[in-house]
Amino acid sequence: MEELKRRVAAYLQHKMPDVMEVTVTSAARIHGGASRETYRLRARWHDGDTSHERGLIIRRDPTAGLLEVDCGVEFAAYRAFHPIGLPVPEPLFLETDPQWLERPFFIMAEVEDCDAASPMTAEPYGPHAAKIGRQFFTYLGHIAAQDPAALGLVGTLAPVAPEACWQRELAHWEQVIDTDEVRPQPVARAAIRWMRRNPPPPPTKVTVVHGDYRSGNFLFDASGDIQAILDWEMCHLGDPLEDLAWAIDPLWAMKTPDRPGGMLPRDEALRIWEAATGQRVDPVALRWWEIFSHVKGLAIWISAGKEYHSGTNMDPILAFPSWYCTDVHNRLIVAKLAAPHEEQAR
Repeated sequence: MEELKRRVAAYLQHKMPDVMEVTVTSAARIHGGASRETYRLRARWHDGDTSHERGLIIRRDPTAGLLEVDCGVEFAAYRAFHPIGLPVPEPLFLETDPQWLERPFFIMAEVEDCDAASPMTAEPYGPHAAKIGRQFFTYLGHIAAQDPAALGLVGTLAPVAPEACWQRELAHWEQVIDTDEVRPQPVARAAIRWMRRNPPPPPTKVTVVHGDYRSGNFLFDASGDIQAILDWEMCHLGDPLEDLAWAIDPLWAMKTPDRPGGMLPRDEALRIWEAATGQRVDPVALRWWEIFSHVKGLAIWISAGKEYHSGTNMDPILAFPSWYCTDVHNRLIVAKLAAPHEEQAR
């Protein structure tokens, strides 16, 4: 870590030429993500007679990652949403020149004195579950309610026509399965055939899609207030129901699948989202996107298993989902495809 501290201090001095004596006093790796390396640091510097100290987070592209994502997309999302009051970390610097840390990275302000609960626990939010849930689905609705052009994200995020949202996303994740499966995936293939035969109605408008909006990907404080929505690396333009379906996926609820993320009853969560977006949830479209979320999940877990099995990335976090999460999503797909016709539009 000493070399990292030295190089980051040199970079900060380069980006802040008017300050003096920039030092990085501590650095530690934050494990848990599979798409990008994350480090927590503390930096100090002098501005005239005034001393400053600040916590920073670095997100750096890995040598081998589970997802092929551009760190510029995540940085652009923070830069777009931070000024309008959505709780996201303050973005500071984006760097693609390899001279500094070999690989592209960005730096953002650390959001301190907060926790990120694991969705793999039975009651991740304790007595604050309902309060956090109301914020969680309200903020998701606020994301979907924004005009991508007004946010300055058009051009950074690839455009897509409303009727093509589902096709683009399904094709992408099907290709991931095609490339990374180490054994046949009959359940995923059955779901993909069903989705192609039963395309969803297009969204009334194309919106910003976070891409991984779920329990565990935000920070909350001791009072139960969400302070930062994280992990925007899969941000794109698309159907807002894609995000909603992912957020209510039973995988994130463990033993309480009727309470998305272990927060609120499903019906209440949907009502909150509708109120925040000004849109109505089409149950037929939502069901399609829920099945899609299971297939997308399978693609991610399959890739995780391949990375770990091949030895490309030996982080244990990749081994668990390739076993447990794959099983959960396979079972969810089978249950949904086998549901009686009258239940399929719920």
